[in-house]
Amino acid sequence: MTAPYAEVIGDPIGHSKSPTIHKFWLDRLRLVGDYRAVRVVMDDIGAYISNRRADPAWRGCNITIPHKIAIMDYIGDPGSVRDSIGAMNTVLRDSAGVLTGTNTDAGGFFAPIAQLALAGKPVAVVGTGGAAHAVLFALSRVGVGPVTVLARNPLKAARLLARFGLTGNVQTLSVPLPPVALLVQATQLGMVGQPPLDLDLSPLPDEAVVYDLVYAPVVTRLLAAAAARRLETVDGLEMLIGQAALAFELFFGVEPPRDVDADDELRILLTS
Repeated sequence: MTAPYAEVIGDPIGHSKSPTIHKFWLDRLRLVGDYRAVRVVMDDIGAYISNRRADPAWRGCNITIPHKIAIMDYIGDPGSVRDSIGAMNTVLRDSAGVLTGTNTDAGGFFAPIAQLALAGKPVAVVGTGGAAHAVLFALSRVGVGPVTVLARNPLKAARLLARFGLTGNVQTLSVPLPPVALLVQATQLGMVGQPPLDLDLSPLPDEAVVYDLVYAPVVTRLLAAAAARRLETVDGLEMLIGQAALAFELFFGVEPPRDVDADDELRILLTS
């Protein structure tokens, strides 16, 4: 019998650290299985899903940039992810070959900041893509506000605010930041091979938290600027590991090892 496996798909995909995370947990638990990274261009999503659906060893896949919205056209949605979050980052295959989609990004994003008292606090989010959908969905559940969405496409950003019932406004990246309690960077900007994100953080209060979802590099220019101001920061590995843990249990049927020693060893492995 072929060993069970899962994958992460995207374009580009070479930067992905997901295989390292899942293989680390598989090894720690001494489970037989594999996790791979596969480049899938937008035009090939349908063919990829069709091919994997027929493979009983395939447990599913994670989805990264730029497919988190497009993937919904090919996957069953019994949990109404399309109507709630509006983006999928995880596809699961059951023993009958039925594929369903879900989203572990929202939970993975929120876990590192769950201790913050964000209800009624002003927040800014950069971006309108699949990751931003999960971020805004999670923030809407704790009653943040007002929310400023910084985006190239103001109409798309306004629709996102309306979608999640958030009060706030839309502005471009060239406009000074509002004095928010939490700034979330949810685009590719600052990632290896992408243009940098240069924001003036001087309007932020001293107690603000800066959260960058980019994890390659782990310390982005934005986080370095925040650290220089002695602001609290959250890097992209926090969300990456958090959402991966939720997906791992769905793929392999067991919780990954998340004790302090294991998490520290994993972070060292991911940053070495």
